[in-house]
Amino acid sequence: MDIFKKCFDYTEVKEAIAQGFYPFFIPLTENEGTEVTYRGHRLIMCGSNNYLGLTTHPKVREAALEAVKRFGTSCTGSRFLNGTLEMHEQLERELAAWVNKPAALVFSTGMQVNLGTISALVGRDDVVILDKDDHASIVDGARLSFGKIERFRHNDMDHLERVLKSIPDSCGSLIVVDGLFSMEGDLAELSELTKVARKYGARLMVDDAHGMGVTGKGHGTAAHFNVTPDIDLIMSTFSKSFASLGGFVAGDEDVISYIKHHARALIFSASIPPANTAAALAALHVMAEEPERIERVNRNADKMREGFRSLGFDTGNSVTPVIPIIIGDDQRTFLFWKRLFQEGVFVNPVISPAVPPGRQLLRTSYMATHTDDQLDHVLEIFANVGKELGII
Repeated sequence: MDIFKKCFDYTEVKEAIAQGFYPFFIPLTENEGTEVTYRGHRLIMCGSNNYLGLTTHPKVREAALEAVKRFGTSCTGSRFLNGTLEMHEQLERELAAWVNKPAALVFSTGMQVNLGTISALVGRDDVVILDKDDHASIVDGARLSFGKIERFRHNDMDHLERVLKSIPDSCGSLIVVDGLFSMEGDLAELSELTKVARKYGARLMVDDAHGMGVTGKGHGTAAHFNVTPDIDLIMSTFSKSFASLGGFVAGDEDVISYIKHHARALIFSASIPPANTAAALAALHVMAEEPERIERVNRNADKMREGFRSLGFDTGNSVTPVIPIIIGDDQRTFLFWKRLFQEGVFVNPVISPAVPPGRQLLRTSYMATHTDDQLDHVLEIFANVGKELGII
């Protein structure tokens, strides 16, 4: 049997392209934050994770350029060996202070944070417990570990308790959840999660990739629920509010040191480049200096959520700048995406297995830099296309 047979038999993408319904890997010619260009076609971007609009902020751009001038384009080695700069450690100190933890560790991507952290901590006699809506990077980090994987229904504390009760006292246990769930825009029930974790002696890690810079006055979902001391590990990425590429995990100094010396995703990967490090550091400074951006992104989210609901769209349980438009069918989801794209709105179609069957959706997300005129125009286009397709 040819191992490539599965590749030759994989025809779905070719068929979607032929039918004009392929919505992925769209090569943009321009990206100015709230608007993008595809083959001369101008669209309002409502599918980006650039929540605070910092990718085009002058201070962030200048910091990245200066870092390239000073250090070049790469550190040419791993953090473990020759690839650590003083700037990396400065960023770690400031991130730890931002999330109110003793120490932090910077990785080259957000996915590597979860791969490295979870696989380093969860050993053969341990159990990692995941929310069923957790991000794929959490699932893959758990799979890389030698421990047992358990899952509980989304935000279902009763089910989580039943899972924890079944774990022997001799096993270490780590609960890992998203802080802000990236597909439907709802939050983890951290107030209840911390109580359950404490009751059963489990450690708790929160992936705040989408919550950092957005919730808790920018400090994340742990700060939003006022439970930071009860969260053992907080991670986030730089590719969202931090307008860069990379990620970090923060927690107790001894735990961070252990991860630093055992996470294969850190030790055997080149370190985050100088430009990305400087951009993330500058973005962190802007968050502190311009809190109105955090207020603005949430105001824009409230406006859009209210607008969609008043038009008759199902936005699920969203309470954040991630607002799903739940369609519940693959074909209608792709058709809605295509018509919006043609009318000048860029959103992301999401189908199974990224969401459960019956929850197929258009993932929309909003930035602090969206103007009211842009948002009103988006609502107008959604209303027209939604009526045209019989969705509202």
